[in-house]
Amino acid sequence: MALNRIAFVAAAFFAALGSPSAPTPAFAQQAGSTNLSFPAYLETLKARARAEGVSEATIRRMTAGLTPNDRVIRLDRGQPGSPTRRGYPAMAPYISKHVNPTRIAGGRRVFSQNRSTLRRVEAEYGVPAEIMVAIFGHETSYGNIRGNFDLSRSLATLAWEGRRRELFSGEWIALMKVADKGYSRSQLVGSYAGAFGNPQFLPSVYLRLAEDGDGDGRANIFTNRADTFASIANYFKDAGWRTGQPWGVRASVPSGFNVDAYRNKLRSPVCARVHERHSQWKTVREWRDLGVRAQRPLADDTLVSLFQPDGPGRPAWLLTGNYRVILEYNCSNYYAMSVGLLADEIVN
Repeated sequence: MALNRIAFVAAAFFAALGSPSAPTPAFAQQAGSTNLSFPAYLETLKARARAEGVSEATIRRMTAGLTPNDRVIRLDRGQPGSPTRRGYPAMAPYISKHVNPTRIAGGRRVFSQNRSTLRRVEAEYGVPAEIMVAIFGHETSYGNIRGNFDLSRSLATLAWEGRRRELFSGEWIALMKVADKGYSRSQLVGSYAGAFGNPQFLPSVYLRLAEDGDGDGRANIFTNRADTFASIANYFKDAGWRTGQPWGVRASVPSGFNVDAYRNKLRSPVCARVHERHSQWKTVREWRDLGVRAQRPLADDTLVSLFQPDGPGRPAWLLTGNYRVILEYNCSNYYAMSVGLLADEIVN
């Protein structure tokens, strides 16, 4: 993804679950900045796929009867925008909803059932087993909710609609290449915006980072847990996960401490509103000298950022660079915090 490589997509927490609805002429007339009809635009996608080596048989089976999906366009246009300067929704209610007893118990069960596989993948990639399981749980409820939109139809619709044509046309071509590996159209279903499988990878991410975790010659992120865990771990390794370092730890902040005095003044070119909520980077030792103390052991020279999302007197954390890696998966503090906290609960 342009912003975080995957899933603004995995995105709607499957707001999009359910069978795609039939297209309506009104929507078809509204869609896109192109003057081409959907069938004409689809021909341009097919030509590009051929030019990039996709087989004619795959193109035929992945485009048979293809029509635009008005529901996909509505869902895409209906995504909420960035929060205003008036503030952000409280973090605590989101955490209590997403790091709940059911999800924790499910994570512990998955961890126990796959312990040897997880430990082997952890040793190979350097990413903690509990982080892999937490992503699996957060993205698809441990494989139970993966979405059922026809990916070819959804991505072709979004490419034709035109607001993010470069992104979605590229993902449609990548999907054709995934299909060319032998996956059927009925297997290639997922979220309305193109994410699929247990880790909710976009097609381009699958092609680049999906891994064969059990040596059977295929990276099956749909039903194979070894492949799922290896693929998630490879994503995190590629994004810069530092082995042996936690994502963050709870911190005690002295009463009256002025967090605003240490706000990060650098503006991130990506997900600026997410990163502006974090403090300047300081070592654990420097924060301790200011009265902010890590509540779990963390090396004195570790660079961390102070994050107190719900304001003074509420829980605070010291976040390491590995927290930024979680944000690469989905650029949301709510998402990243819930993944980190769920991972901690899974192994506690």
